[in-house]
Amino acid sequence: MALRPPRPCPAGVQQRQLDVDSAGNAKTSPEQKLELLDLQEEDDELIFLDADDEEGRQLREKLESLEREFCLLDEQRDNALFQIHVLEETVRFREELVRWLTAVTPLVVAQLDEVVDEHHAVVTLGDGCERKMCVGVAGSFDRGLLKPSANVALNGRSLALVGVLPSDVAGCSAARFLVADADKPGVAYGDIGGCEAQKREVREAVELPLTHPELFAAAGVDPPRGVLLHGPPGTGKTMLAKAVARETSAAFFRVNAAELARHDGPRVVRDLFRLARDRAPAIVFIDEVDAIAAARQGGDGDDGGARRHVQRVLIELLTQMDGFDESTNVRVIMATNRADDLDPALLRPGRLDRKVEFTAPESPEEKRLVLQTCTAGMSLDGDVDLDALAARRDKLSAAEIAAVCREAGMQAVRDRRGAVTADDFDKGYLAVVGKKPGDVATEFHFYN
Repeated sequence: MALRPPRPCPAGVQQRQLDVDSAGNAKTSPEQKLELLDLQEEDDELIFLDADDEEGRQLREKLESLEREFCLLDEQRDNALFQIHVLEETVRFREELVRWLTAVTPLVVAQLDEVVDEHHAVVTLGDGCERKMCVGVAGSFDRGLLKPSANVALNGRSLALVGVLPSDVAGCSAARFLVADADKPGVAYGDIGGCEAQKREVREAVELPLTHPELFAAAGVDPPRGVLLHGPPGTGKTMLAKAVARETSAAFFRVNAAELARHDGPRVVRDLFRLARDRAPAIVFIDEVDAIAAARQGGDGDDGGARRHVQRVLIELLTQMDGFDESTNVRVIMATNRADDLDPALLRPGRLDRKVEFTAPESPEEKRLVLQTCTAGMSLDGDVDLDALAARRDKLSAAEIAAVCREAGMQAVRDRRGAVTADDFDKGYLAVVGKKPGDVATEFHFYN
């Protein structure tokens, strides 16, 4: 006897037939009619099977057994589909709940150190104390993203690891130091009076390796990694760093070292240099570096905790400067007024290879260059003699000379005049020189 395909479950067919009949005037579809006719024909064939025939009886019993088994499997399939639907809805609900809880619960950013197992990991909290903690791993994110040094998000309450931050978010703590192209300083080398030797040294050490690296490759010379600008306040250190940023197309990061001395300083230093490498060619300018790079001394004293934290920032800075070579195309500029107080480890060759000293203009020629630069955009009266101003013996920094010119211009504005006269410069000179701290005792000598 030829084998036939399994028949549909009679209970299911009967239910569909009842549904159609109970619909009132609804008519049975052609497909349903054919299905019912086939079942009727098969039932008719079974009727003519001889009940006394042993083979026919066995076939009938086997067929009925298969029908019952088929109905059972069909019912189990329906139950399984229903359970799958329930589980999918449960998962969807829990994911929505996790997203809602994440939105209302603050997250803590940490750095992944090691994955212990599928449910535990060791992280370092970037709260200044550099605490290492073994935390639980929760959430439904891809465990393959858990790699050492990755930035991860911890639940603010339970500190459970709930996600991995994207790689472009890792440098968010340092992204605020990146100066956009539209916001780059508008200072050019010509806007800095004097400092010709300093300009040449900085351009050779910072600008040329970025704009003409082939010159160093041809000569077989490694360009300096870092440059230290040091000297009294107001001598043009920051102005020259701004001019370098303007003259190059490199990414420019400007950092005040006092911001790195905060509680998350080591992490910010890591993110800063990581982002600089990603944005290479890049220039990292750290102003007032003595705030974090003072010479280390023995003993903690009363401020031992703060001192240890600053030392951790310095150690991280030294580590990062050792972590990139000349091919990284990242140049570091540091500026300070107190070069004698810096840690010797920072000053050694291989980190800060070039030290550029800035001094106040002393000769009349140097003062004349600064005055000429500061008054380039001013409307001067014919009686203004810049040479006579430059010949005065008072020792002024470039910033103080610029302040004299500014005060002279304010005198003309106060009198509603369109030109600055020599008398305005005399008044401006007196206003600036009279406010110098060194002249306080002389100015108030009548108290003696």
